[in-house]
Amino acid sequence: MILTVTLNTALDVTYRVPRLHPHTSHRVTGTCERPGGKGLNVARVLAALGHEVTATGFAGGPVGTVLRDLLADSPGVVDALVPCAGGTRRTLAVVDEASGDTTQFNEPGPHITPAEWAGFLSRYGELLAGARAVALCGSLPPGVPVGAYALLIRTARATGVPVLLDTGGEALRRGIAARPEMIKPNTAELAELTGSRDPLPATRDARRRGAHAVVTSLGPGGLLAATADGTWRATPPRVLSGNPTGAGDSAVAGLLSGLAEGLDWPERLTRAVALSAATVHAPAAGEFDARTYEEFRDAVAVTVAGRPTGPPDTHRGTRLHNARVGRST
Repeated sequence: MILTVTLNTALDVTYRVPRLHPHTSHRVTGTCERPGGKGLNVARVLAALGHEVTATGFAGGPVGTVLRDLLADSPGVVDALVPCAGGTRRTLAVVDEASGDTTQFNEPGPHITPAEWAGFLSRYGELLAGARAVALCGSLPPGVPVGAYALLIRTARATGVPVLLDTGGEALRRGIAARPEMIKPNTAELAELTGSRDPLPATRDARRRGAHAVVTSLGPGGLLAATADGTWRATPPRVLSGNPTGAGDSAVAGLLSGLAEGLDWPERLTRAVALSAATVHAPAAGEFDARTYEEFRDAVAVTVAGRPTGPPDTHRGTRLHNARVGRST
């Protein structure tokens, strides 16, 4: 079983409009609601890939009830959310169909009491007993200690369960010091962590701060990974237009599933980039277009990054394997 943790779950609401104009009224051409928050998006993609997934975190109030009802309709995801007195937040994504751009509005989330946090920690410890890997994803709701992810990482490491951390700010800074198996920042989060806006040295610097591997999202440009086995750049064959909301979460699902399956790094990165691109063609976060995924799996280029001289070694598609690349532990 793979465990995903979403401390700040959300009901994701997506509006589609022909064109977004500030200071005017809009006629919405399409809406959808999905159980959201980064970890729940990861869980739904993992389940679609065929993995057994349990999702935990907090949910409360009428919005939390709607979220759990929707989650019950997500095949393959076991609901282990912990009730809280505060109301689950909503996020609103407005998709401009003319440009393909998305405007996002995120509520802060419910206040978590010390008793609720203690109850979650107890439940988390129980769930770790059956987990092969853990994803800790997203922002912290009010009331949760800023060092929460560091504590959850240390708890998982004590039981031998690898952790992927996907967050930002001070939660990332403290979490990386607890030595997670992997972190997946975007370029802005990486720059805030390291002080550098050059992705390659910043990714390597982040790894020296404690993570066994650092995979940086370059947006439409793919992924950059610094690991114990080497440093790679994974690049999609082309840039897709569509709604990018949740693309990073799908990349996390690809990386985590590859870790659980023991795939080599080029294969993990290929899967992650293909899933991320396929999410751009899906109607909402936590989903991916199967046709785009299959197409990109054979077309993503993975090259050795930072080589000073000579042509790059290239891996193209998950069906190719370079015997010189060792397996990550």
